[in-house]
Amino acid sequence: MDLFRVTRTYRSARRLQQIVNVFLKHGFGRIIDQIHLGRYIPFRKRLKTFGEWPAVKGPTVPERLRMAFEELGPSFIKLAQLLSSRPDLVTASFANEFKKLQDEVPPFPVEEARRIIEEEFKVPIGEVFLRFEEKPVAAASIAQVHHAKLIDGSDVIVKVQRPGIREQLETDISILTAAARLLDRYIPESRFFNPSGIVDEFSKTVRRELDFVGEAKNCSRFKRNFEGNPDVLIPRIYADLVTERVLVMERIEGVPIDDIAGIVRMGLDRKVLVQISVSAYFKMVLEDGFFHADPHAGNIMATPDGRLAFVDFGIVGSVTPEMMETMANTFLALIHKDFDQLIDQYVELGYVPEDVDLEKFRREFKTDLLYFLEPLYGMTLQEINFAQYLDIITHIAMKHRMQIPADLLLVNKAMLILENISRELDPEFDFVAAAEPYAKKIVQSRYNPSRLYEKASRNLLELGDFILFFPKQIRQLIRKTLRDDIHLKMTHIGMDRFITDMHRSTNRITFGMIVSAMLLSSAILQAVGVGWRIFGISVLALLTFGVAFLLGIWLLISIIRSGRL
Repeated sequence: MDLFRVTRTYRSARRLQQIVNVFLKHGFGRIIDQIHLGRYIPFRKRLKTFGEWPAVKGPTVPERLRMAFEELGPSFIKLAQLLSSRPDLVTASFANEFKKLQDEVPPFPVEEARRIIEEEFKVPIGEVFLRFEEKPVAAASIAQVHHAKLIDGSDVIVKVQRPGIREQLETDISILTAAARLLDRYIPESRFFNPSGIVDEFSKTVRRELDFVGEAKNCSRFKRNFEGNPDVLIPRIYADLVTERVLVMERIEGVPIDDIAGIVRMGLDRKVLVQISVSAYFKMVLEDGFFHADPHAGNIMATPDGRLAFVDFGIVGSVTPEMMETMANTFLALIHKDFDQLIDQYVELGYVPEDVDLEKFRREFKTDLLYFLEPLYGMTLQEINFAQYLDIITHIAMKHRMQIPADLLLVNKAMLILENISRELDPEFDFVAAAEPYAKKIVQSRYNPSRLYEKASRNLLELGDFILFFPKQIRQLIRKTLRDDIHLKMTHIGMDRFITDMHRSTNRITFGMIVSAMLLSSAILQAVGVGWRIFGISVLALLTFGVAFLLGIWLLISIIRSGRL
């Protein structure tokens, strides 16, 4: 039913057919068959394999999946980029492979860009821009960017959404949602990766990127947060020139933060730039609770006057006060080797699954922390690879099935990128030492009287709610018990695979019976002598026997290829 709803239009059906063909090409035929998408497999390929897909030699599964995503275009490239920052969901091997995908595509014609701008602003482009440069300066899967000059002479950049990209993304999201449900239903092992959760997070992320009005609001919020900071430049948004598909903002002159040669040419101090960038990020994460979640070198620029400019605000993250405090406590606990405090923080925030034996978890988690992190304590702060440090923590959390919030992983991703940029600019920069003052400031703030009063009030309210509602909940439980209205939910592990195997076996038995019936019919036709005869053999009997023989060989080959005689 999910697929029926998805493929109601010709465009959706064609897109699903294309997706199936690409995954077949890269060796995922078995999975397509398992999730009951065989009807979309071309008949010729179904005849060739008869549902038994041989093992693929050559590239690994992550490599083949990355190549399939790359071939399928913008939606799948965006999905891969999201997964590259979620090793907790897809494992490190897939995440590392997806990092190779670049969000760079050929630009669309300038005539299309002009048409979209005029449609959105409802006026000729000449009434908005004094000059509009035809050649885009950047082109990605969602939009492309042009330089322009407003009527008042202001230099701006114009971000224009790709024509038809919203419809294509919505179609792909619908197909991915249905496919995730099929994976969950027919391949129980896939539940470890939570395919429905992945698609849900992807759809939220990509829809935020499609909303240029939301991006403009993000930019304005960053501008307010850094209003008194002379070292950070946030571009001005022209609010009257912002729609869902077009965004006009101030043009920033400068070079990407990783352009060492350009920074040297402008005579800027690289050490100062590193200090500004790291301080800005720790302010975002540990003070404002609102941070730029895509800080690659193309989105951070060094200006000729020595300031740091941030651009492209489509992907942002939020940090709650509780998460800020946890991050600060975690950071300080790691520095001071207080692993018991670190474990307490994770348990208190609910990162540990409910079905885990807490005592066993504490013991094994602490053992892993000591084993992996102890060698780092023999190094100086300058020698510690912060990226490796965060990577170790993430992998230990994955091993123990901890439920890490998406925004916390976005913070990790941003910090890793920032740390790499910092090392390029200043190899001796002490990233860990730069973070410590911010962490201490947050930990000290929890003893602030207003913060203590806020926590106490919240705890009292929760206690009051518990006292008020507990008797009612007990009465409901007793009433249901007396009415014999308590239900137990049971999950049959492996039942889906058993049902799939039963279907396949039943189909083979039915197929075999048809072949046997055709052979028997052939013998009867020969004995009765119906129809034309050649050399005393009934032509109809011979044809029936030939078809039955070919079908029987086909069935035998499929059974042998399955490895289950």
